[in-house]
Amino acid sequence: MRPDPLKSYGCQTLDEADIQAVAEALRGQYLTGGPIVRNFELALERMTGAAHAVSCGNCTQGLHMAAHVLGAGPETSVIVPSVTFLATANAPESLGADIVFADVDPENGLMQPEHFEAAVRRCPSRPVAVMPVHLAGQVVDMKAVHGIASRHGIKIIEDAAHAIGTVYEDGGKARRVGDCSFSDATAFSFHPVKNMTTGEGGAVLVRDAGMAAKLRRLRSHGMVREADQFVDGDAGFDKAGDANPWYYEMSVPGYNYRLTDIQAALGISQLAKLETFVETRLRLKKKYDELLFPYADIVRPVKASGNCKPAWHLYIVLIDFERLGTERSYVMKALLENGIASQVHYIPVHRQPYYKAKNPDLKLPGAEEYYARSLTLPLHVNMDEGHVERVVGTLVKILGGK
Repeated sequence: MRPDPLKSYGCQTLDEADIQAVAEALRGQYLTGGPIVRNFELALERMTGAAHAVSCGNCTQGLHMAAHVLGAGPETSVIVPSVTFLATANAPESLGADIVFADVDPENGLMQPEHFEAAVRRCPSRPVAVMPVHLAGQVVDMKAVHGIASRHGIKIIEDAAHAIGTVYEDGGKARRVGDCSFSDATAFSFHPVKNMTTGEGGAVLVRDAGMAAKLRRLRSHGMVREADQFVDGDAGFDKAGDANPWYYEMSVPGYNYRLTDIQAALGISQLAKLETFVETRLRLKKKYDELLFPYADIVRPVKASGNCKPAWHLYIVLIDFERLGTERSYVMKALLENGIASQVHYIPVHRQPYYKAKNPDLKLPGAEEYYARSLTLPLHVNMDEGHVERVVGTLVKILGGK
């Protein structure tokens, strides 16, 4: 018996083709470090139009490596919108950078160009990177962000954990999130609740071949085995001038951030279905919008960014709980009593005790207003329009709608 799809706000969608792909990988010669990983990266490059894709164990690792390569560290600042998951801030924070939180549009949680500009002015050290977050699958105005970043010499790392499959417009031309037209790097997540999955997993997409090489080195302990990169010739080569077969060097400290061939096999299978997944999510999103339209005075979807066709990872609504005389916790508990899971994306990171201690007086009114009203309803490919009707009917009843 299959579980009720509404028991989770999001979950993976797997079929026999996915299971078969993983089984074949398990029967193969390599479980990690083999050719399936590279085949997955090539599939990501074809799908997005990116020059280089570097897979890794999760999106957090991808953000961490990208920030590392682009210079985040002590006496530098990295700008992060406050409405995001902890990982966006924690990745550069772990490198010693100062995290400067940007405000967001209270109607959809996206950082706007003016918020970026304001954050630049608050940087306590040299700003080296900004991490725009494509919340719920909607795209930040990357062209505007790129213009501001270029003026200030700031690198751009797109946190696209929610946005694989999203298409946006650039002067009448359709571009895919991940092609890095207006950024130095884009990080994807393949966690089970995302638009496609590898179980756990992530990838960093970049335009620059040199950056891709640095990312690949970092994800495997900073180690190189290529003879043309050896520094210690006496140790690396025999008397005939041939590279010693066991030899490797570490020029910089790195990590074990590798994706396995098992995960990559699932990723290849899932990526082939991504367009279908995106269309299903869009159809369910439109059904939500249609059913909620008559109740806009009490609950409404977040504002559309208007410049993209999102691969809707989340369906977030805004509810003025205070005006309705209720609490979000009551609404969530009442939904759960009716078999419907919900969530909040996200608690503004600048409110977290660790970061609040560093910025006790920071005020981000857009992030606060967005957070106070937001609620995430179930949205995933295992649902159908009947499930959407059930969610909306139950929510409206709980909120006192007629």
